[in-house]
Amino acid sequence: MSVKLTQGAIEALFNESTVKNPVLQVMNICEFPTAKEGHTRYRLNLSDGVHCLSCFLLATHLNHLREAELLEPNCVCVLKKTVSSSLASRRVVAVLDLDVLLTAAETGGKIGNPAQLTDQTPGQQEVQPSTSGSDEIAGPSGHCASSGRSSLTKAPGMASLTGSGLGSPPPAPSQSPKKLTLINQLAPYHCEWTIRARVTVKSHIRTWSNSRGEGKFFSFDVVDQSGEIRILAFNKQVDKFFPRLEQNQVYLISNGSLKVANKQFTSLNNDYEIALSPMSRIAPCHDGRGVPSLRCLFVPIAQLEDKEPDTILDVIGVCEEAEDAVHITSKAGEQLTKRALTLIDCSGKTVTLTLWGEQAQMFDASRHPVVAIKGARLSTFDGRSLSALCSTTLTVDPDIPEASALRAWYERAGRDRSLTGRRSTSGQSEIKWKTLAEVKAEQMACGQKAEDFSCVATVIASYKENCLYQACPGESCYKKVCQLDDGRYRCDKCGTDYPNFEYRFMLPVNLADFGHSVWATCFQEAAETLLGISADQLGHLKETDEKAFNKVFRKIQYTTHVFRSRVKLQRYDDEYRLKVTVMEVLPVDHQAYCRRLLDNIRSLPRADSRPSLGAAPP
Repeated sequence: MSVKLTQGAIEALFNESTVKNPVLQVMNICEFPTAKEGHTRYRLNLSDGVHCLSCFLLATHLNHLREAELLEPNCVCVLKKTVSSSLASRRVVAVLDLDVLLTAAETGGKIGNPAQLTDQTPGQQEVQPSTSGSDEIAGPSGHCASSGRSSLTKAPGMASLTGSGLGSPPPAPSQSPKKLTLINQLAPYHCEWTIRARVTVKSHIRTWSNSRGEGKFFSFDVVDQSGEIRILAFNKQVDKFFPRLEQNQVYLISNGSLKVANKQFTSLNNDYEIALSPMSRIAPCHDGRGVPSLRCLFVPIAQLEDKEPDTILDVIGVCEEAEDAVHITSKAGEQLTKRALTLIDCSGKTVTLTLWGEQAQMFDASRHPVVAIKGARLSTFDGRSLSALCSTTLTVDPDIPEASALRAWYERAGRDRSLTGRRSTSGQSEIKWKTLAEVKAEQMACGQKAEDFSCVATVIASYKENCLYQACPGESCYKKVCQLDDGRYRCDKCGTDYPNFEYRFMLPVNLADFGHSVWATCFQEAAETLLGISADQLGHLKETDEKAFNKVFRKIQYTTHVFRSRVKLQRYDDEYRLKVTVMEVLPVDHQAYCRRLLDNIRSLPRADSRPSLGAAPP
């Protein structure tokens, strides 16, 4: 049975022109998974007899046509309702309503000789390795795309799109596939793609259990010459892929669902992440040429003071000192291994990096190695410090230009400079001694940048009513939890329910010296040092012994200490106020304090006790 297709409809629909009920032939149907498990989407390659294009996305409520095998290659259909849009720099035409006019058997095959068009816009390209070893630029459907031309172009010699990449096995491990996609070219609605990338981070298997059920997952980060992306595997995919993957190895990874990345849990420079599906394929690739081993945006140690606390960043430095690994017990009763490293870079400044678990046990600091840290959390403890997370990558003596330059500097000048007088991001040489009156008079932190200072002050009062809060017991979270009806505690940041919580300090204190007073806030470590008791112990007293609880605060009243503090200008209801945070509480070294006062007195200008004749009296 013959039928007349609506010639010119493909190009018109792509250009968002109005075409009433166009009659088109289905050339191919490509199935791909979505982020929701159990849901499937279909991409159609449609032809008007002159051109064919694979940018048509079938609405999910029409999936039954495909599942009933009414909608299949070579069938003819009429599009009753479509909507055009641009997603990830590609044109997508959503098919909201259609009727099948002729089945594939009734049409008898392909109608006409349509030329394949591409919905690609400039910049969305893939790498197609040629036999000569050079990279050829190819579009998402595999055909060449010339830069600077219209986004709708012919691809001479290309057949209609096939779905072989989804169900077929991956290429042989020893060679790259004919068509590769760069990480920065991945976008939603790409049905078939293969990336060649190196695994830089592989997490442990984690489990969850909540009111919606339970399961397990793991993640791994991969990098190629264009960028990096996080890949997630859930439940059955964990069993399938976790044993296959090794850190620092190169793999060919095909087919997965791209979704918007949750920036709360990743610091990678990519707006998307990949969720593996039953149709995903991962195979080793022995040709790792051109695939970098590390991709970092290093922040100089000297600039850490300008970064906001809790920022996730990359740092490189020479390990100048390393403490012995120590075993501690967390508030949740978990046994942890901890180790502190001191890093120095070309600025001569140092910062402390805390490693945990296996990284702390296995680290070898015997030869002062260059250490590259990717994804460490910046803390305000001890001025500025870094803490490794479970997703942090630590690379010793990486083969990158930054490491070579840093090693040359350290061997030439850094070693002597660090031993004779290094400058720490939190060292005493960087701290400004101020009276509280000077902090106010000099308008510290009024330039919107936080400033550190030290002062000798006395505790006049403390606000004990709200000095504790119930915090998340998860590692390095510390966010407030809320109690659920079933007695468990919910952390909105982690998205996890816990059977318990841990107390943490947020203690307001009124500090005074001889000239002024100020309210300041002491958090965990500073408050524990000042009160001489842990947060959990004080929380227990608050619940069981009010008299002993009040006694803790009476003991610190009118005691004098050195307060290393940070002042920052903050806005409250259209009014700017100075916020003072106590970073560390130290005992007063009265001899050093008196010497500093004497030095200040000697530096004061002296009036001439014998004025000349005719001079005005002083």
